[in-house]
Amino acid sequence: MKMYQVDAFSTTLFKGNPAAVVVTEDWLSDDLMQNIAFENNLAETAFVRIVDDANYEIRWFTPTVEVDFCGHATLASSFVLFEFFTSLKTIQFHVKDLGIFIVDQDLDGKIRMNFPVRAPVKVSDYPELLNKVFDVPFSEVYVNPQAFILVCHNEQDVIRAQPNLAKIAEIGAIHYKSTAITAVDLDLSITSASKDYDYIARYFAPHKGIDEDPVTGSMHTGLAPLWAEKLGKTQLVAYQASKRGGLLYCDLKGNERIEVAGYGKLYMVAELYL
Repeated sequence: MKMYQVDAFSTTLFKGNPAAVVVTEDWLSDDLMQNIAFENNLAETAFVRIVDDANYEIRWFTPTVEVDFCGHATLASSFVLFEFFTSLKTIQFHVKDLGIFIVDQDLDGKIRMNFPVRAPVKVSDYPELLNKVFDVPFSEVYVNPQAFILVCHNEQDVIRAQPNLAKIAEIGAIHYKSTAITAVDLDLSITSASKDYDYIARYFAPHKGIDEDPVTGSMHTGLAPLWAEKLGKTQLVAYQASKRGGLLYCDLKGNERIEVAGYGKLYMVAELYL
């Protein structure tokens, strides 16, 4: 059985977020899928079941748990399907509880994924522990089904923030949510990098076996709507400021849908002996 590894949200190797992809005719057992993900020790391993040339089912596993939604592993899976399994340029993923994800590939290789919006809401009554998870100040707290979102004063604070992973894991264990930090610099003269994107973010999920996720496509279904409202625009470029880093192209489509797009780079094709 073949397994593919793709660096998602990147055009070059060793950047973006690596994900493993296994494509099958029938589902493997849950225990076997979890063991493969544990062995890979990547943020996510995606398992894709072929329905027909245009339709697929998908599931995602971290090294420790199955998750309900993963953007970068969906991009990696789409890359593999377009490259090795179908000549079509539009495919559909059928996802439990989230419906259908329509995915298109442009001529230049960019993969555009149509996801449901997971817009966050601002909260004033949030866990006190959030005040202790980073060594930088924040001005607002939002929450969506996936995470608490802390809005910092500027992008430099997001970049230099040192997370207290034990406390973030504690929040995750109690509230079943990850933690993200984000900011914009309205004065684009502050850094030249700011001119390449609209907002910056980082994402942490140690309770799911992921200390800092390199690039988190699913989280931007909440982050992009937040900044779209603040900035008064529906098309945004996001930079996830992990050590590997990655760019995401986000487009609010209306009807509670968002397109999250990016590129992928194939790193490895392996043979599994199961």
